[in-house]
Formats: sequence, C-alpha cells, structure tokens
Amino acid sequence: MNWTRRAALALPLLGWLGARFPALAQISPRKRAPGDTDWTSYAGSAANTRYSPLDQVNGKNFNELEIAWRFKTDILGVRPEYQFESTPLVVNGVLYSTAGSRRDVIALDAATGELLWIHREDEGERARRAPRQLSGRGLSYWTDGTEERLLYVTIGYRLIALDIRTGQRIAGFGTDGVIDLRQDDDQQIDPVTADVGLNATPCVVKDTVIVGAAHTAGNVPLTRDNVRGYVRGFDVRTGKRKWIFHTIPRKGEFGYDTWLDGTEKIGNAGVWSQMSADPELNLVYIGVELPTGDVGGQYRRGNGLFGESIVALDIDTGVRKWHYQTVHHGLWDYDIPAAPVLLDVPVKGKGVVKLLAAPTKQSFLYVLDRVTGKPVWPIPERKVPKGDVPGEWYSPTQPIPTKPKAYDVQGITPDVLIDFTPELHAQALEVIKNYRTGPLFTPASVFDPEGTWGTLTAPSLTGGSNWPGGAADPETGIIYVCSKTQADVMTELKNDNPKLSDFAWINVRGMAKAPKRGTHTYGYLTVEGLPLLKPPYERITAIDLKTGDFVWQVPHGETPDQIRNHPKLKGLKIPKTGRPGNIGALVTKTLVIAGEAGIFTLPDGRRGAMLCAYDKATGEQKGAVYMPAGQSGCPMTYMLNGRQHIVIAVGGGNYSGELIAYRLSSA
Repeated sequence: MNWTRRAALALPLLGWLGARFPALAQISPRKRAPGDTDWTSYAGSAANTRYSPLDQVNGKNFNELEIAWRFKTDILGVRPEYQFESTPLVVNGVLYSTAGSRRDVIALDAATGELLWIHREDEGERARRAPRQLSGRGLSYWTDGTEERLLYVTIGYRLIALDIRTGQRIAGFGTDGVIDLRQDDDQQIDPVTADVGLNATPCVVKDTVIVGAAHTAGNVPLTRDNVRGYVRGFDVRTGKRKWIFHTIPRKGEFGYDTWLDGTEKIGNAGVWSQMSADPELNLVYIGVELPTGDVGGQYRRGNGLFGESIVALDIDTGVRKWHYQTVHHGLWDYDIPAAPVLLDVPVKGKGVVKLLAAPTKQSFLYVLDRVTGKPVWPIPERKVPKGDVPGEWYSPTQPIPTKPKAYDVQGITPDVLIDFTPELHAQALEVIKNYRTGPLFTPASVFDPEGTWGTLTAPSLTGGSNWPGGAADPETGIIYVCSKTQADVMTELKNDNPKLSDFAWINVRGMAKAPKRGTHTYGYLTVEGLPLLKPPYERITAIDLKTGDFVWQVPHGETPDQIRNHPKLKGLKIPKTGRPGNIGALVTKTLVIAGEAGIFTLPDGRRGAMLCAYDKATGEQKGAVYMPAGQSGCPMTYMLNGRQHIVIAVGGGNYSGELIAYRLSSA
C-alpha cells in the first residue's frame, strides 16, 4: 500500500476495504421525504442569519428532546481535539463536517450518525507548523443543480474540492482537486513555515469560492513584516484564480494614503472570520482584522485601511464597492470577528432597507445599508483617550454608534465591578487603583512598578462578541447576539529581546517573565478568586432592527460552581450569572437555541452544560437539555423523515470533541 497516496483517499468506515476500493464509499442517491430540509451553509444561508422556520421542536416540548445519535472525533487525527468548533452541513439526508485534530472531512447518515466516508489529508511538516490547526469551523457546499461538491481549507492552507458522494478529490479543480493557497498570492510565501492559514469555511456564492487568511493568534507578533492576509476569489469549477483583494493596499491603490509610513513593511490584515454575501447585489462582505500588531501600532501610523473594516467586494471581480472602518488604527485587537448578518427590514422613517448588522468585539452592533455602506443610524466620531507608549500613534476619535446602544459592558468604572457584598466591591476598588481605567478605547499603558501597572479594558481582547457572531429572524427583523463580560489588562513594556519580536514595545502578556505585580496576574483579574466584574458574565441580547432598540436581554448559562460554592458568598442568594464563552445561537420559528459555555454541577450530581431554549419574543427560558460538555461549535437544525434534529458540537476542558444530535422521541 502506498501510504502517501492513502492520505488523499476517502475511507469508508475507516476500514481496510475503503483504502483499496474507494468506490465502495459512494453514497447512494437518497429519495427525499416530504418536508425534509437541508442546512447547506455554515450559518444557514449566505445572509448568515442562522435561521430556520422549523417548529416541531418548540417551547412546549423542548425538555423532551433526546439524543438521537452522537459521533466522537477522537480517532480522527493523531490526538483528540478539545476545541471542536464546526457547524455541520446537511444535504439530502447526509451530514458533512470537518472533524478531529487533522481536520478530516466526514460524511454521516443524518438520521443515525453512521459514518459513510472520511476524507483524510496528511500534510506533514506543513500542517505541524501551521498557525491555525485542529478541525476548523467546517466546510462549504456548492451545486449548479446537477453537479455538487464540498470545499474546505486544510490546516496547511490548501483549498480542496471533494465529490459529495464519494469524498474523493475532484480532479478538474486546481491540481488533482487542490489549490495551494500559499501560491499565486501576490507575495512570496514559504510553502512550509509561512505564518498563514485559516479556520473559517470558504465563502461559496454563485460560481466563486472566496477565501480569506489567518495568522498566529497572540498579542506579541514575531515581526511587523508578516505574511499579508489577502483575499482571493476562485472559479468553483476549475479552481482558477479570478481576483485578489489587497487588504493592505499597495502604492497607488485606494487606501494607501491612510498609511503615514507606507505599507511596504507591514503584514497580517487577514480575513479570518466568516463572510456573508448578497447574490442579488453581487456583493460579498468581508471583515478585515488588524495589521501587525494587535495592541501595538508603532509601525503603521495612520488610520490604516483596511484594518478593522467591513469591505464590500464585487463577487465576480473583487473590486471594492465600499468600506466602513469600525476602529481607526486599532490597538485593542477589536477585529471584525464574525460575518455580518444581512436582512431586509422596514426601518422607521426609511422604508425597507437592505441592512448589514455586524456584531463586534467592542459590543457594538454596527448597522449599515449594505448597498452603500452608509450607517442606518448616525455613527459620529467621538474623542477618545490618548496613551503613553513612546513612538505610538493614536487616533483622536473613534466611530461610536448612536443606535443600537452597546449590548455589553464597555470601559471600567466602579459601577461595573463585583458587588455581591460591600467587602468584595471595596476589594475590587483597591485592585483597579493599580491600573489605568476609562471608557471604551482607552489604550494600553506603559508598566510602571511604582505607578500604573497597565490599562484595564472591557470588553476583553476577545470580546464582547467573537467568531460565532449573531443570528436573526428575517421575518421580524430581530437579531440575537451573544456576548461575554470580562475585563482585560493591556500593559506595554520595552522589548529587550529581538528574538521575541522586532517591535520596540510589546504587550506584557506575551512575555515569558513578566514583572512582579503583587498578587495579581496578567490577563483576567480576580477578587478572592471571583471575576472582577459583576454578572451577567454571558448574555443574549435581542435587538429590533426596525427601531434599533433592545427587545430583551437575559443572562445565558447557569451560575458557575466556583461562585455558587464560594465561602465568601455563603448564605447569599446569587441570581443566574451566565458563564462566559464564545457562543452562537440558532433561531427557529419560535425559539432562540444556544448551548452554555463550560460546565457546572447539576442538582443530580452530573457535571456538564445545558442546551437552552428561549422564547424569541420575550427571552423567557422555555427549556434545557443536558450536554456532557459546553458548546464549542454553533447549533444547526434540519428536518429528516418527519423529525426535526438539532445538532451541536461540544467539547472543552477534559472532554474531547463530539457531535450530538437531538430529536423528540416521537413526532
């Protein structure tokens, strides 16, 4: 057996026969039953709404859900995965997902969870040195009504097209079904060691596959001249590159003049999150991250387009149609973390508007006209504080939406600190005396052992909202956004180690040896082991896009054990606090469905998390069913053989990745 070739085969049931006779993996055509539905896109549709009109599972019977099947991913890859973030697809009764630490592609019977085929790529050193590993967030589906194919990006940053029935590469796409994304990118990229990859799914719209880029996560970049995260469009049939968009403009291109020192020695600015698209407008909407670095802009003075911008590109040509920058010269790692949600909504006084609503790490929902990029409600420029890092450039203003209002805590003031007891609140006030505090967009500060130890900021550098983004009901025009409430510390130190980074000043969280600061640690601060900020620590907010007003807001997640059992809180009645995490919701005809982050101890002694259902009109919790671990991917739903299924990826802590499908015992 040629084991090198075996790496590119589709293996039915992981067996010996499939390795030698891959045709045995072929899925026979299935006759669709009346009422069957699919889930053919990462977020349900190109509009990224995560919406389904199904209502067999509703508030009256949600607690009656049972596990239909489960699929453990431990055997996929050389080690188990604990960060299983995929949202599966379902096409004609077959469920498809990336899974495992090698990012295999699997096909399961959507009714039973039986493994039908697996596609495996072994990329060797290229994958081992890649910046974005594990299973990623899933794959994409394309059909012209006759031909069907799946597309995904490997750990080693290759775009692969698979036959949906066999899991085999499609020979006419690229080279033997593969496009090497480290080639033909308008820059020199090392094929093995380059700092570029992707966790997100490709965006497939019409006959174009659009692929972004991601880099090593972290706040201390090795070099400012990193790989650039350009965006490319490819022909879905042939794999030929159709266009490229330079997220860092070259000299002579639009946006170059927003860089005071030019763009010749700067990198990153990738599109690591999902994208959304409007085929009728022929536009794809991308969210660009920061150029290097996340909390230090010493070498990119100026507003720096297209950093932290939403950009609308022509699907066929990649030409920029409009852009909107949510943060000028960002210094807080407030990337555009998720695909914007697209809705057509009758806005008061404006008629029906083609809206784009973008949840962000800063806990603002930026609502734009997706045709023009103009704000639906005013977003004035407001003055923001200036920092003290030598050589840093600070934007004097930032865009602050007037509607909707912020949906989570912004900035650090005494009224957002822990207040379970007066004593704990007093301790929190003492803790923050050591730090610079202020409103949103207060920048990092230089460490001074006799003075300020850094800047406390909220939301944290991971949000607010993050990659799961929002979910919405296109019929009511209401969007549902999950967010977490955490404070973060941003401290800058003079860098005396050129091997660590070529930045003169770096964020102290990335240092192996940080200066001593009493009993407090870098990152998330605590008081007696409790979170510095008061709850809720995770919340779901419903926002009516017809008016820009909140409909409801509720804590999401039962109170953690460490709070319920804390000796300082003994005898106190602690309300439901929520548990922080990167959570995404599913919206159905009557419900908002979301799993909890992390785990807690149930009254019966089991440890785990709950998959919760809320009345989408009121926020009242209507039910919850047990999960063995916290939500790690986003839930999706489909109808098959007359029964509605809800599937979710779980994992984290010491529980490895698993797909769990729920349905009613009878329908």
